[in-house]
Amino acid sequence: MRIGLGIGEIRGTTTLHGAIEQAQAAAKAGFPTVWSSQALSIDALTSVAVVGAAVPDIELGTAVVPVPQRHPLVLASQALTVQDAVSGRLTLGIGAMIAGMYGMSTDRPAARMREYLELLKPLLLGQPVNHAGFVSAAGAVNIPGVVSPPVLLAALGPSMLEIAGELADGAVTWMTGPRTLSSYIVPTLSTAASRAGRNTPPRIVAGLPVWVTDDVDEARTAIGERFGVAAQVPEYRATPAREGLTNPADVAIVGDATEVGRGIHRLRDAGVTDFMAVPCGSEPDQQRTIDLLATLTA
Repeated sequence: MRIGLGIGEIRGTTTLHGAIEQAQAAAKAGFPTVWSSQALSIDALTSVAVVGAAVPDIELGTAVVPVPQRHPLVLASQALTVQDAVSGRLTLGIGAMIAGMYGMSTDRPAARMREYLELLKPLLLGQPVNHAGFVSAAGAVNIPGVVSPPVLLAALGPSMLEIAGELADGAVTWMTGPRTLSSYIVPTLSTAASRAGRNTPPRIVAGLPVWVTDDVDEARTAIGERFGVAAQVPEYRATPAREGLTNPADVAIVGDATEVGRGIHRLRDAGVTDFMAVPCGSEPDQQRTIDLLATLTA
């Protein structure tokens, strides 16, 4: 299992220059990947392009970019442009949006995502599309010499996992613990990929807050306040129940160095291929967390 770091706003309020500094520090510490998540301020794909120019020797991923407000032709153009800018180091993680945020229709999310991927994948390969459905699209994107980036899908429910296994290169989870990953996410995704005849095992990126601290209760409270939106989304609310917990923040990896190490090993044993660690707390706490993660990476 590879350990990568979340950068940008997911770590707290920052600027694009701050994200660059985080990525530079991650590369210097030996992390193989950094992940940028779309929030309400810094654009994830734009930040990946800028970070990639400043940090040449690290994989760059989005985890994730919500797609309903980005037409497939637009996202394909943007993703291939970024892929060109970072010399083929992009992994494109996409997902649905939070209901109501953009005032767009959110009914039948799985059907919409299936259609979107069926348009996006050929567009990323330079192939033309001509389709009318939830989205109408006619055209092609062609940037000579640019290879399509791998595409990962944010998936927790069975329908999205089925789509991820069939049409994407893997799945991204957030605030999902090892019990759910091992007993549900990994086997469901792997079965869907096998049924679809995929020859490469799906990539499974698990994102979780991490905090090396002696005050576990205070840390979990702070994580719950910062990432509390997860408790409002039905798919996320089901996750703690699978873990035997009541609060999404309880799946965060929190504690002293020994306990945090055990938590990361549990993810590895669950079948996760990539861990997106999001260091939390004060700047010294985040640095202490990163230092521990770096030793585990080494």
